[in-house]
Amino acid sequence: MQAEQERVPASTPIHLEVAAATFGDIGEALRAGLRDFTQRPLLSLFFGLVYALFGAALIAGLAVFNQIWIVIAAAVGFPLVAPFLAAGLYEMSRQLKRDQPFTAREIFGAIFNQQRREFGWMSFVVLFVFWIWAYQVRLVLALTMPSQAVHSLDRFLDALVTTSEGLTFLVVGSLVGAVLATILFSITVIAMPLLLDKRVDVVTAMINSVKAVMQSPAVMLGWGAAVGALTLLAIAPAFVGVIFIFPVLGHASWHLYERLVSET
Repeated sequence: MQAEQERVPASTPIHLEVAAATFGDIGEALRAGLRDFTQRPLLSLFFGLVYALFGAALIAGLAVFNQIWIVIAAAVGFPLVAPFLAAGLYEMSRQLKRDQPFTAREIFGAIFNQQRREFGWMSFVVLFVFWIWAYQVRLVLALTMPSQAVHSLDRFLDALVTTSEGLTFLVVGSLVGAVLATILFSITVIAMPLLLDKRVDVVTAMINSVKAVMQSPAVMLGWGAAVGALTLLAIAPAFVGVIFIFPVLGHASWHLYERLVSET
């Protein structure tokens, strides 16, 4: 028994320091993200393709089953789950920074191994908030557009921009959604790469993520808004743009994390 206990390493507390972000950090992170993309384009594009196919299947499925009310929620909330799906890109950037060769199998293995760590709990938080986002859209729709029959996406979009109920739905839904998006962004912006990189618990990761946003809110929220806007623009051409923009932003997110978080 004593021998078994000696083989188990004692856990050492990790002390983290989170620096305030600048717009220069954002620019450097984007340049580093683009560099990582060009170094391993095929594997990076694979993760972009998976993200695009997931989004396209989600939207198509909702439309086929006449769940028109949630199509808008899914399209707008879709970027919120990006940190969860970017784990492979984070691992690639980490290995490239260390100048270590790696194979696709090793990257997939690193992603699979996260199920034994706190990453799974963080993923649950992300998906939980995403579903809250979806159902608040349904609630706001019921309160603001009760008289509008929604049988197709075309009629729904027409009602949004041509009726007072539709405009009210857009305003109220956008405000409520902005609050949820800000909360989710704040607790995940560096939490996901931190969980991948360090052996910390999910609560510690979220606290440090919020700390990063609180120290430089204009820069960090601007980064979040830019990521969301670029992803939505990339969705427009049948999700094709997502294949390219997602890996670049994923790599960039890792480099932003590295610039902000240090172990003391």
